[in-house]
Amino acid sequence: VQLQASGGGLVQTGGSLRLSCAASSRIFSNNGMGWFRQAPGKEREFVATISWNGGSTSYAESVKGRFTISRDNAKNTLYLQMDGLKPEDTAVYYCAAARGSYGPAALSGYRYWGQGTLVTVSS
Repeated sequence: VQLQASGGGLVQTGGSLRLSCAASSRIFSNNGMGWFRQAPGKEREFVATISWNGGSTSYAESVKGRFTISRDNAKNTLYLQMDGLKPEDTAVYYCAAARGSYGPAALSGYRYWGQGTLVTVSS
């Protein structure tokens, strides 16, 4: 397994969760990384991305100001801190390794995908 996401669960509206994604060094150290999500009956969508060295980040408008993406290259781990959660954030969250040093918003820009972790926000 090259990407392993964890940290999902059930949380009330306004609560917080931190997702983690453990990666093999081969696909992590020099690659941009991203978080995506897929709600029931909907297409997978972009959430956030971070460059290989953490110097550049980008967020979907729907999560900007509430979610924070970060990475620890010494631990080969990607994080997504989610605060102020809303019911519409309910989805399976996937981490992904980009094809290059910077992660685009498009799914096609990612080569490796984790198995996903379920986040459920109750109202």
